[in-house]
Amino acid sequence: MQPEGFDDALGASYRLLDRLGEGASGEVWRAVDKRTDEIVATKLLRREHLADRDLVGRFVQERSVLTTLRHPAVVAVRDLVVEGERLAIVMEHVDGGSLRDVLRERGTLTPALAVDVAAAVLEGLASAHQRDVVHRDVKPDNVLLTRDWESGEPGSVKLVDFGIARIITDRQRTATGLLGTPEYMSPELLTRGTAESPADVYGVGIMLYELLAGRTPFAGPGNEYTIAHRHVTAEPPPLDVPAPLAAQLEALLEKDPTRRPSAAAAAVALRGARAAVAGTPALAPQAGPEDFDTARGPSTVVRGLTPETPAAPSGTDDEPGTPTDLGAPGQQTIVRPMQRRTVVEEDDDAPAAPARRAAVPGWKDPKLIGVVAAALVLLVGAVLFVTLTGGEDDASTENPTPEVPAAGPAEAEQPSQLQAASGLGLERAAAWDPETEQVQLTLTYSADRAPLMGPVLEVLANPDGNCPTDVDWDVPQEPNIVSTTSIDAPCAWALDVGTIQPGQTVQLQATFTLPLEVDEGGDASTALQEWLAGVDETTTTALTDPGLSAAVDSYPAQRLLGISVDVPSSTFIERVVPVTVYPEWPSGTGTVAIFATGSSGDPNSVLAAVAGGTDGVSLSSSCAPSVVVTAAGLVSALSQVEDCTVGVELGNLPETASAPFAVAFRDS
Repeated sequence: MQPEGFDDALGASYRLLDRLGEGASGEVWRAVDKRTDEIVATKLLRREHLADRDLVGRFVQERSVLTTLRHPAVVAVRDLVVEGERLAIVMEHVDGGSLRDVLRERGTLTPALAVDVAAAVLEGLASAHQRDVVHRDVKPDNVLLTRDWESGEPGSVKLVDFGIARIITDRQRTATGLLGTPEYMSPELLTRGTAESPADVYGVGIMLYELLAGRTPFAGPGNEYTIAHRHVTAEPPPLDVPAPLAAQLEALLEKDPTRRPSAAAAAVALRGARAAVAGTPALAPQAGPEDFDTARGPSTVVRGLTPETPAAPSGTDDEPGTPTDLGAPGQQTIVRPMQRRTVVEEDDDAPAAPARRAAVPGWKDPKLIGVVAAALVLLVGAVLFVTLTGGEDDASTENPTPEVPAAGPAEAEQPSQLQAASGLGLERAAAWDPETEQVQLTLTYSADRAPLMGPVLEVLANPDGNCPTDVDWDVPQEPNIVSTTSIDAPCAWALDVGTIQPGQTVQLQATFTLPLEVDEGGDASTALQEWLAGVDETTTTALTDPGLSAAVDSYPAQRLLGISVDVPSSTFIERVVPVTVYPEWPSGTGTVAIFATGSSGDPNSVLAAVAGGTDGVSLSSSCAPSVVVTAAGLVSALSQVEDCTVGVELGNLPETASAPFAVAFRDS
């Protein structure tokens, strides 16, 4: 209920209905968008935040980022309202409550449900991390659920408050030190005072543990500092769950942030462990341990080398004595003195070394005299043989030693087998120098009807797995990182091709050592051609792997197969029809939208790579004038119609139609 005299207007477009709850940063209200009659949720931030001009300015600056985060596992931010004494974030409304509500009711979840929830949150985080947005407050309270969330369908689990925690905590950390929930703090936040994307992955690990155990791993006796400090010094108590899930949980809770998987890789790994926990019952809520095991780090203890028999301690701190025993550390560093060479002093009483035998002149050495005599005998015999045979050498004339022709330069060409839907073309050419065994590989990329961007993948390995190690590229590049791209291939490179304009080409070159087998004619062309075909095969196999998660969107210019167009099944006249476009990968429909009508800000990375941005998207309607595409790029329903579709043409891809939808009158 609204208090008496309460102003329910929020800006010019929204009206507050009723309060849903209260959090650390403000109140959450259910509201209605007066332009569309849609129910939305709004978070009214506390007045102390509004009084901070810097904080308000940062919200306004980051509005374009927050409002363009589009992922099924992220609660979409629709608008930001700054009016009078109100600073409000307008979001989509999720009607199933929070994950915290479920935990209060059930205590724990089955491993299968816990994995589904954690993987969905990780997929949402991966989408945000691509845009350099870090959440910093991942916990069950910030995970909202739809009513059918147990189905595991995309969009049934949603992470809320993206970016809000970061903006507020950055401001408050400067003045008051670390800010956060102690049970969910990452170790690096305590040891370094900073937390980036790996901290979000750690937060999912803490949350997954809590879903399984009914408690966070480091909760226990002590004050907030004690609980927070356990993230650095203690190991989480083990849980009785299947080994594949235990391994993934350990990876998420790794103390060293550089050793944690990325959010995308962790989501893929968790989805892979799902089959191993299907049917496993939920654990009973776990009691806290009496004590925590010491972690492997990060403490460093410096010890001196002490004798096996302990010596008596020194009398005072100022006097040298035996080092004090510091206990058994989790991982100790021992400082050892350098070994010194033993110097043996001369002893007058020691027996003298035996005297050396006098040297014999070289020309009197019996061995030398024997060698010279043998050489003279052989020389005389050779002269007599030549004289008697007349100098003819029939054997050498009749059976000459065949000469092996020297290897010559080799060249080969190989068009790519990969038929990229984006219009990306690739021709490979290689030239081999037999003297240096160096090959120069030339890659020529082209674009068809739309501008294309990298990075692109090239695997310099045969199917047998052999790959060169001294590769020198003439373009910016880096080795393919499995934890980032989820593509695991030997000797794989991520190459920066810049922007390839339609009808133009871009050439890249690499030089490296490549030993090749030469045939009897001294030709290495066949071996070079086979190697080049093998490179094409391994690269194509890596890019078209159907086993990768649909959440993986690496190398879109090469991997994108098509798009799917999502619209509501029905709408009313005078409404804007929301159109959302998802990518089609070798493994299925992607989970991250690459285009949505009405969105602003920077384009999605996939859209930028395959179409040059939103300018490369065109919309059409099959039922104009009942449904039309406006000059602003919106699809507007103007009159009643039973069966209508929206077509989307994106970059080089052919037009793809949505499922049919109907437009009705409001009172029908």
